[in-house]
Amino acid sequence: MTSLSSFHSSVGTPNFLGLRTTSLGAMEIVYDDGGGHHIVFRVQSPTPNEARIGEALKLAVDQVRVVPALFSELKKRSISIEAVAH
Repeated sequence: MTSLSSFHSSVGTPNFLGLRTTSLGAMEIVYDDGGGHHIVFRVQSPTPNEARIGEALKLAVDQVRVVPALFSELKKRSISIEAVAH
């Protein structure tokens, strides 16, 4: 089953963070800054919690430095990720 959640910045920047589950069941986080930077991260935690990840994405997307904020928010929740595409 494939699912999707998306978060857009509410502070006037074009930043986007999305959470998707692939057809193989892997959970991925997608980052796009609206200016050509696009990164896909695969969630490495053995039992990822979509609600906790979504909460981290929602908080990170409004920060000035989205990717470091994303890492920080995920670390607070003991969620590990790895970059799989740039």
